Amino acid sequence: MVTLNKIYTRSGDTGETALGDGRRVVKHDLRVATYGTIDEVNSVVGLARLHASGDMDAALARIQNDLFDLGADLCRPETDADASTEYPPLRATQAQVDRLEAEIDAINADLSTLKSFILPGGTPLAAHLHLVRTVSRRAERLAVELATTQKVTPAAIRYLNRLSDWCFVAARAANNNGANDVLWVPGANR
Repeated sequence: MVTLNKIYTRSGDTGETALGDGRRVVKHDLRVATYGTIDEVNSVVGLARLHASGDMDAALARIQNDLFDLGADLCRPETDADASTEYPPLRATQAQVDRLEAEIDAINADLSTLKSFILPGGTPLAAHLHLVRTVSRRAERLAVELATTQKVTPAAIRYLNRLSDWCFVAARAANNNGANDVLWVPGANR
């Protein structure tokens, strides 16, 4: 368990921060930007939860916990020695991705057929879920970029990809199972 007695350390005052393995990097390092954006996703999920209840709120709570797992994964660069350490680092898992896929399928089964692109909006919950979707896409792009130069757990990237899909169908569910989606009308304002 983590114990946080002192919130400020002053160790980042020079523009550097510590990764999970203790190595110091600049705060604009791509790895830091990636897990920082995952933290941003988690904050936006918290806003969405203000408008959620029941099963939707429970699902969003699971997602928030998963996002902390992803942040923990990405803040600690993978090494070949990870498997032999006494306390192996926390990594994203395929089981987390599989759970999201199962939830997507279950939500999507009740949605009306989509016949147009939709605009982000509708209910407050749907609007917030669309925001989560777009910020998670940004986190995914950063993770994919990071993976071009450093090791990234493949399940972390898959999770972010599925999360944006999950948010899309969940936003439609929040809009009366798609009946109240805000539809795009191409060229409507010409």
